Amino acid sequence: MGAQLAKQVERRKSVAAEKLALIELFEGSGDQFPGCDYRPADRKTWMSALGPANLRVHQIVWPGTHDSATDQIGLRFISRPFAQCQSCSVYRQLAGGARVLDIRVQKDRRVCHGILLTYGVDVVIRDVKRFLSETEHEIIVLEIRTEFGHEDPPDFDKYLVEQLGEHLIPQHAAVFEKTVAELLPRRVICVWKPRKSPAPKPGDPLWGGGFLKDHWIDTDLPKTKFENNLKRLGEQQPNASRKYFYRVENTVTPQPDNPVVCVRPVTGRIHGHGRLFIAQAIGRGIADRLQVFSTDFINDDFVDACVGLTHARIEGKA
Repeated sequence: MGAQLAKQVERRKSVAAEKLALIELFEGSGDQFPGCDYRPADRKTWMSALGPANLRVHQIVWPGTHDSATDQIGLRFISRPFAQCQSCSVYRQLAGGARVLDIRVQKDRRVCHGILLTYGVDVVIRDVKRFLSETEHEIIVLEIRTEFGHEDPPDFDKYLVEQLGEHLIPQHAAVFEKTVAELLPRRVICVWKPRKSPAPKPGDPLWGGGFLKDHWIDTDLPKTKFENNLKRLGEQQPNASRKYFYRVENTVTPQPDNPVVCVRPVTGRIHGHGRLFIAQAIGRGIADRLQVFSTDFINDDFVDACVGLTHARIEGKA
């Protein structure tokens, strides 16, 4: 008992020290960057406002949501706090400016996060279609994967094509060099990551998992995650010469050996430092690699930071 208590005390000290380290980094270097003062007039149509003919896929800093369809997962007040990573629907995320979705499914096509379940994936598809019907120039990256430890939904690739066919941008490496205008009227890059089923092939309506990569680190320590994200980002090629999306997740993950295991207070340790991360990437000369930037509980400020840097890139200021 004593050893366990001592371990918990040390864990709490480590968390506190790392939270302080991020605060000191902010106080010492700030979170200003080219485009940081830009605010889209309407987050629902920010791509349209930037100009589809001027905006190339590799220039975009794509605001993303982590575990996007978990707003109603599990039982409210009971199991939900341990798995909920977003507090609003997929439609509201898209209308609020998010453009990359992270959806996890199990064999019966229900969305899940680990062992906890929520609504069927048809709810996600409905929200995506609603958003597309209300906008004209917004491109979405829709990643759907079979959750770890679960089986692939049967014929799921066919289901996705049937549901989204007219909107799907076919898999082709040349897409990264194109402008948004050149992709229209198709507006969804759908990345399907099955565990055992055949992966999509070049030219297919769906994209394979190799086109959306990241380096996930399982930690609840915010400075550790922050620095690891910068390290891994620096190992990538610049966006203009890369033929896949690379994602940085501005999140930390609850750990079973820590007394705080609810998502919101844990991820809150890093949540407010999105702008600091962008500023540090610029300061370290690796901002030209930043592409998909995802977070838990996405908010307006996070979206604005991504859109602001995108605007600066178009203007030749970043």
